[in-house]
Amino acid sequence: MPTVSVGRDRLFSALGKSYSREEFEDLCFKFGIELDDVTTEKAIIRKERHLNEEDGGVGDDDGEIIYKIEVPANRYDLLCLEGIAQALRVFNEEQQTPTYTLASIPKDSMLKMHVKPQTSSIRPFVVCAVLRDITFDEASYNSFIDLQDKLHQNICRRRTLVAIGTHDLDTLQGPFTYEALHPKSINFVPLKQEKSFRADELMEFYKSDMKLKKFLQIIENSPVFPVIHDSKRTVLSLPPIINGAHSAITLKTKNVFIECTATDLTKANIVLNTMVTIFSAYCQRKFEVEPVEVIYSDGRSFIYPDLSVYNMEVPLSYITGSIGVSLEAEKVTSLLNRMQLRAEHSVLDDNKCNINVSVPPTRSDILHPCDVMEDVAIAYGYNDIPKRRLPSMKPLPLNQLEDLIRAEIAMNGFTEVLTWILCSNRENFALLNREDDRSSAVIIGNPRSSDFEAVRTSLMPGALKIIGHNKDHPKPIKIFEVGDVAFLDDSKDVGATNRRHLAALYCGTNSGFELIHSLLDRIMEVLGTPFVPIGDNTGYYIQRSDAPEFLPGRQASIIYKGKHIGDFGIVHPQVLNNFVITDPCSFLEIDIEHFL
Repeated sequence: MPTVSVGRDRLFSALGKSYSREEFEDLCFKFGIELDDVTTEKAIIRKERHLNEEDGGVGDDDGEIIYKIEVPANRYDLLCLEGIAQALRVFNEEQQTPTYTLASIPKDSMLKMHVKPQTSSIRPFVVCAVLRDITFDEASYNSFIDLQDKLHQNICRRRTLVAIGTHDLDTLQGPFTYEALHPKSINFVPLKQEKSFRADELMEFYKSDMKLKKFLQIIENSPVFPVIHDSKRTVLSLPPIINGAHSAITLKTKNVFIECTATDLTKANIVLNTMVTIFSAYCQRKFEVEPVEVIYSDGRSFIYPDLSVYNMEVPLSYITGSIGVSLEAEKVTSLLNRMQLRAEHSVLDDNKCNINVSVPPTRSDILHPCDVMEDVAIAYGYNDIPKRRLPSMKPLPLNQLEDLIRAEIAMNGFTEVLTWILCSNRENFALLNREDDRSSAVIIGNPRSSDFEAVRTSLMPGALKIIGHNKDHPKPIKIFEVGDVAFLDDSKDVGATNRRHLAALYCGTNSGFELIHSLLDRIMEVLGTPFVPIGDNTGYYIQRSDAPEFLPGRQASIIYKGKHIGDFGIVHPQVLNNFVITDPCSFLEIDIEHFL
């Protein structure tokens, strides 16, 4: 989880109260964050330089004491001192949750950002806002910059999804233009530099910059680079790399123009809302933000930021039932108000009570009633929730069946193995002589390697890989596995379904076909399933099959109560060769969920 470093004295000043370390740790725990470490700037420098400390403790001569606070990864409003201080003040009921508003400006008078169509090929979205009459001191200015860095590392995914640009509006002239141009046609003085660079020259220049070189790959291979100009063609920024020096903000900046270019519009809105809601507290009109109109080339226009609240209805019974504590509606609404969620309760016609929650723009982490329930539990106090014994510890029927089968097969001399549920697409199909029908396997969208690019549809590849890697093991090798496979299924809400399969494999100097067949008969006997004539649906029978992974004429399908539940046979020599196996093998695979 992200760790935020804040000055202890400045934090206590913002909270209006001083705490001992133990008291502050207790407050953090109650709120759901953690005081991870207490250090100083000088101690951090000593640690970075690997210098010895004469005094192992934190002394007064080390300068300002720094608190490192660990916050939840989805609480972007807590990534700076201002956000933490406000949240804790509201939690302590020393402040009401702020109401964020847009400045009342006629649409004709709004600043405008015109988006050119060429940007759609590289970073298609931009959102903007203005903080008017803001007053920075050195601490708040540094916090403003640090919040941008924290957001870039977190929700912005190192600027790949969103890049933030902040500018001194008084040095610029609207309206603004967001466009994508050839690198040689972009020329400006970048931040902290004195001479002008072409965009292509800038990419070469920053390859030696330890901080910025990691962002170059986002756009360097594109034929066009995104760029923002004002009406005088002054370059504001070359997102996501660097801002222009002309509009750099300083401690004297009074009006801040914020633009976020993005490939993900939802995350861009969250980032912009986080920036403006937290730092609008430093504006002359507190918690008021000036909107900007973004106009696309097809005529669509949008007003940003969107500071509207959205409402959610959560049944009181869901909240209390999930937490395990009986609470009155008034108590629940009070607890939610302490978590910066405005809440009221209403009674329905059937005397059931609903909690109506208004989610502010700062709480982008509230997506589902379970998030509301979690905030109630945090405010109530996890340590105050009574312990209770779960009503049932009985295992699922499928797991009971699996345990029974595993024990029986182990008693037949087979060794249990456990293989990856992910495999390569070749292992799923080509190496088993199967055709990829593109309609059965679940494909991983962004695999880390070619070995894990699909979810297995059979346990066979894993078993054969084990044999291939243990060719020198004494024969025979008898292994089995009980595990999940997955198939695409449009009837499921996630588009796929899991099935529990049993697989057994025999490898030796002979095929062992009769051993695999006898294992099937033993499993069916243990499950109380009789062997019946073909066509009889009261038990199971086998019939000839033509699966490509098995040797023709030495394989069979298993039919249980009229349904095909599996196959067994001698593995095809070509399949054995694909897995570099030199000895004959027989294989059995059954879908055991049919026995439930």
